[in-house]
Amino acid sequence: MSEPLDLIFRAPRVITGAGEVARCIGIRDGRIVAIEPLDSVLEAKETIQLGDDEVLMPGLVDTHVHVNEPGRTEWEGFASATRAAAAGGVTTIVDMPLNSIPATVDVSALEIKQKVAADQAYVDVGFWGGAIPGNVPELRALHDAGVFGFKCFLLHSGVDEFPPLDAQELEIALREVASFGALMIVHAEDAHSIDRAPSPNGERYSDFLASRPRGAENLAIAEVIELARWTNCRVHILHLSSSDALPMIASARNDGVRLTVETCPHYLSFVAEGIRAGATQFKCCPPIREASNRELLWQGLADGVIDCIVSDHSPCTEELKRFDIGDFGVAWGGIASLQLGLPAIWTEARRRGHSLLEVVAWMAENPAKQVGFTTKGHIALGYAADFAVFAPDEAFVVDASRLQHKNPISAYDGLPLAGVVRSTWLAGTRIDIDEAPRGRLLTRGTA
Repeated sequence: MSEPLDLIFRAPRVITGAGEVARCIGIRDGRIVAIEPLDSVLEAKETIQLGDDEVLMPGLVDTHVHVNEPGRTEWEGFASATRAAAAGGVTTIVDMPLNSIPATVDVSALEIKQKVAADQAYVDVGFWGGAIPGNVPELRALHDAGVFGFKCFLLHSGVDEFPPLDAQELEIALREVASFGALMIVHAEDAHSIDRAPSPNGERYSDFLASRPRGAENLAIAEVIELARWTNCRVHILHLSSSDALPMIASARNDGVRLTVETCPHYLSFVAEGIRAGATQFKCCPPIREASNRELLWQGLADGVIDCIVSDHSPCTEELKRFDIGDFGVAWGGIASLQLGLPAIWTEARRRGHSLLEVVAWMAENPAKQVGFTTKGHIALGYAADFAVFAPDEAFVVDASRLQHKNPISAYDGLPLAGVVRSTWLAGTRIDIDEAPRGRLLTRGTA
């Protein structure tokens, strides 16, 4: 090249489309412009030489993050959430439309959220819109304003300002979303099944688990599949926890239903049998299930039935977790894990013989593809120079008080994990959380 590049990584281990290989990666103006042999004569203003114990990976893409700002900023906020993302090797997040006030269910609410986020983002941030009863006329305008799709619930969401859709309302919303080629993402648990389940009140996790039975998840997913079939809408199942649903998901795809599926680190890391009484930091909906279920979820990933792994980062204050009484019935349901997803998954994946190549597919490539990013999730020519430098053989013990999340609550607290993120790079610049944030606000088609 005629002029020196801005930056070169010389790395013995790089995750690319060719596998894990030794490469020299050249960056100019925030994009990857050269991928050459390690001993290439490329020149740059700055050269980063990685060690044999480090892997250059594409920055992770987390499409399921509850930032909660404005309105519930004491739970989390754009500054703290994006610092946590950067510390965990995540370079792009997509923010969920609920738990903030106002919820992102019309263009004015989206604009409020974008204005709040604009000067606080350490990583790139996109936004989901919401589908609730009565806002179908708002969906096209939100789509045109750049949201990446629409989220809906089939039961109470946990906050009154984001009510659920019934079956008829969901079909109407799916037909509208299909008419302009957008994506609907669904929290799939059946409200009637859960209304008839036992009460979750008390300290015993087994009682909480019984209150959110697999059948409720399975029934809702079956309904979503049939509605997607009838409407030809592209649909994504959020945070799959019931392995029972895997065969019908695979069958629907074989039939041509336009369906993708995610799961989360907590469903792949923890088991119901290991959750002690009163440990409400493990409460989430749908719930963490049994060990046998966890292994079948891992098999679903291996088989390609589950497409991606995202955090469902849903933090809250210590008071809302009700550690004072340890009651699963009244504690807020959500697990904060944005900073820890990569080491949590790598710890469990390598135990089962999976490679970093697979982890990158699940946590970067496939989430980026799901939302339509065309320059993220890969180390490839023309792509954004978004990277995580990862030391897969280094270990650490999680200390919740040292995480970048706003509240020091973590189901992973005290857990030994494998893999340390040593640095995170956004558009060719190392993210320094002590400096001014440089993340962009993304709209559909801009990344």
